[in-house]
Amino acid sequence: MSKKPVSATSDTETRATSEHATDLRLWLRTLACTNLIENQIRSRLRTEFDITLPRFDLMSQLERSPQGLKMGELSKRMMVTGGNVTGITDQLVAEGLVVREDSPKDRRAYIVKLTPEGRRSFRKMAESHEKWIVELLGGMDEAQRSQLYELLALLKASAARAAEKK
Repeated sequence: MSKKPVSATSDTETRATSEHATDLRLWLRTLACTNLIENQIRSRLRTEFDITLPRFDLMSQLERSPQGLKMGELSKRMMVTGGNVTGITDQLVAEGLVVREDSPKDRRAYIVKLTPEGRRSFRKMAESHEKWIVELLGGMDEAQRSQLYELLALLKASAARAAEKK
């Protein structure tokens, strides 16, 4: 017996009607799921750690690159402007979570790294973040999650191919 899907009272998916193409309804459902999950993560980060999702994302990038990253590389990885990265970095420097160091290879560039305190803080947040994701996806069993993962891989590949044609 399959469960009836739970839907939000007002989200992007509510724009679709049965007259709309399946592809459009699928897109809106995907977007609605993304927004629901992202909004929960944003809220929980703010409530439990007093941090924004962009600050968490920047720290996540630095956690994966212990040697540090140039500001431009952070901007590219986070897909935001250099000004946004500078503002977020300034806040994290003020809190002692990251440091800016002169780049030994380029006098015009800075390398941003997590401080030991930043690394400890991020690990606590990342642990909670993982638990939240598990909870938010917990309405599906392992087989369903695996199937969805495989289907999303096909969707990603299809979208990438279509983007290459442009």
